[in-house]
Amino acid sequence: MRVIDAHCHAGPGDGFSGPWDTSAPLSRYLRRCAEAGIGASTLFAAFHSDYAAANEAVGRIVAARPGRFFGFAFVHAERDRGRVRSLVHRAVTGYGFCGIKVHRHDARISREICEVAAEFRLPVLYDVAGEAAAAELLATEFPGVDFIVPHLGSFADDWSAQLAFTGVLAEHPNVHTDTSGVRRFDLLERAIGLAGPEKVLFGSDGPWLHPGLELAKVRLLRLPPAAEALVLGENFLRLTRAARAAAPRRSSCTRPGARRPAPATRGPVRLPP
Repeated sequence: MRVIDAHCHAGPGDGFSGPWDTSAPLSRYLRRCAEAGIGASTLFAAFHSDYAAANEAVGRIVAARPGRFFGFAFVHAERDRGRVRSLVHRAVTGYGFCGIKVHRHDARISREICEVAAEFRLPVLYDVAGEAAAAELLATEFPGVDFIVPHLGSFADDWSAQLAFTGVLAEHPNVHTDTSGVRRFDLLERAIGLAGPEKVLFGSDGPWLHPGLELAKVRLLRLPPAAEALVLGENFLRLTRAARAAAPRRSSCTRPGARRPAPATRGPVRLPP
């Protein structure tokens, strides 16, 4: 079974307030993945003022290691208003991306993003930053879209938000979560117990969190082998299956079964083996 990290940032940011908007280098992260037995990763940009440029940079990284990386398109609900479809279309047809990433730190998710996700049959990884009620609204308004709410609803270790989100996770079939950055192990156990292993994806929030450490949390849940396999990769493959299957047909530059050409590059991409 190939373990898939469903949550990793990559490439340069253009801010300077912290690692999250400055740079997300992968060298140490990939060495740690190799040591931990993590065989694939889903990449999306660091925070950036121009997600078209940031997605292109991630696209080059994904193209350099096909099969090792999946890609999600990062979009800003307010700044990209009116061009979300074009950004996502480029990411899907040009880079082979299979999902959308949105963060409450930028802006609250919009109908536009959800409608584009429905059109392209893409899952949306939306960090609600503690606003658990947002997941309830999304699930009911867009039942045909799969939403992945990372960190069990709060990277800030907000116990009340994570507890509230667990109820939404258990109730709605199109709401999922990932394990990245969840520090309250009892809540992670509770979430899987109530919602089931098919609702949870392994994620690390790399490269800033250690993927081996994050993987150890999943191993310590002592799930039956079939349930652990769901969390460690099968759920991600199921949620992205339609997007991954349709991506070559959407591209004017590829045909089914043909290898997708890499996006135009501005320079060599060097990654460790």
